[in-house]
Parts: sequence; structure tokens; C-alpha cells
Amino acid sequence: MYPSITPPRQVKIGDAAAFAGTTPRAIRHYHEIGLLPEPERGGDGRRRYGYDDMIRLLWIRKTAAVGISLDDMRAAFDEARDIEEILSRLEGTLAAREAEIERQRAAVHHLQAVGNPLGLLSELVTDRLSHLPPGALRPSDLDALLVTERVFGPLGAAIQASVFIALATHPDLRAENDRLDAAEAALDDGVDTRDPRVEEVAVQRCAQQRALEQAIEAAGLDAAEERLFEIYDADLKGEEDTQMSAFEAITKMPYDFSPARMRCMELTAQLLADAHSADH
Repeated sequence: MYPSITPPRQVKIGDAAAFAGTTPRAIRHYHEIGLLPEPERGGDGRRRYGYDDMIRLLWIRKTAAVGISLDDMRAAFDEARDIEEILSRLEGTLAAREAEIERQRAAVHHLQAVGNPLGLLSELVTDRLSHLPPGALRPSDLDALLVTERVFGPLGAAIQASVFIALATHPDLRAENDRLDAAEAALDDGVDTRDPRVEEVAVQRCAQQRALEQAIEAAGLDAAEERLFEIYDADLKGEEDTQMSAFEAITKMPYDFSPARMRCMELTAQLLADAHSADH
């Protein structure tokens, strides 16, 4: 003889959640956004869920599994909106998501092929650096390219890559660059902007930059830069749209430079501009 089981007329939220395969927290959220009408509370102050509530809850779970948003669900339930319209919009969303997944997959493959962290830079940049042997680029080089790419986009960083190619392939230029980096760092807050060392380092930095330019030209890297402008494709426009202006970036990217060091940089830029004007 089979036992007689009498189903309850109503159940508590925990039982409703367990049956529907969700959580009490999710059900409370459905109540808050108006997706599931909040049932009356029993004598003990707790919600009690009946048959109609459970049917709505099961449909919510099934619809969510398809990928329909809670907002669209509410519209379908409460506004009697055509579910086909919602499904059509969902299909478009899924197509966009698939395209994003493909983009991410391509980025992962690129990272695997190039290596970390170089592969995190845009392909336009890593293509220019791919011929360098492992370890030729320093972490600080990659940091600088990362910042440049953020401010000026992949094209700007790809052009700046010429500097690091020259430094990686000319030990004498790298050594002089390291010496000047240390000299500039020594222009700390204890150094007055009128200190003779400020102008002295600026003159030396200008000479080193000129030597770098000559090495870039001798290696044909400047011609490669010209080709970049020709082949650069605006399909990276999605990244460009998120860039900020150079002026805005300067106000947001922190550098712990002393007034003396800033003055040295200004003098270097002025000396380089004068030298380029004299060339022409």
C-alpha cells in the first residue's frame, strides 16, 4: 500500500527556492524589481508561495537559462510584449558576444605567440619588436610603450618602438641612456632649477637624443615608421575611441618629477627643437 502524500497549499521561500533551483536571495530580488509579485505573508510574518507563484518562478528560471535579461522578462510577462522581439534582440546580443569572444581568443593566441608582457601591447607594436632577442627589451621599455599606447594609441607606440629598438641594438647608446637617466633622477627636490647641472644634463640628453635619431635613420627605422602611417588600419578604432587627449593624460598620469627635473626636460625639448630647425 502506497503512502498518501498531501502537497502543501503554500510553501516558504526556502522550499520555493529549492524546488525552482534558485536561492531565496534571488527570489527576493525578483520581488524588488517587480518580476515576481510578492505574495502575502502568513501569520508568522513570512512569505508563503502558492501554485501560481511557483509557475511564474519556474518560467523565470527557464527564461533566464536562455539568456533573456530580467528587464526583458518583465516586459514579456507584464506588457504582453511579443517574445519574438525579445529573442531577436537577444540573438543580436549573442552575436556581439561571440565577436567579442573571438577578439579575446585572438588576443590570447597573440599573447601566447609573442610572450608576456610584450604580447599585451597592440599587434602593431609587437610586430615592430618581434625580431629582437629575448631580454633585449627592459621592463621599463615596455612600461613606456604601455603609457604611450594609452595616450597616443597603437600607432604612436609603434613609432616610439624605434627608440627601444635602437637602444636594444646599440649598447653604447643604452649605456649613455642609463647614465643620463641616473643624472636626471639626481635632479631631485633638493636641486634648484637654476643649478648649472640642470642645463648640463639637458645638453647631454639632447646630444644623446640626436645620436639616437641618427641610429634610427641608419637602421632604416624611420622608413619603417613612414610605412606605418600607410598601413595603419582604423580597425583599431575601438581602442582609439577610449583614448584621452595628450593634455588630459598629462594631468592624470603621475610622475614624481622635481621642478629641477621638469626644467631639465623643458630645456632638452627646446634644444632639440632648435637643432631640428637648424637642420632644415
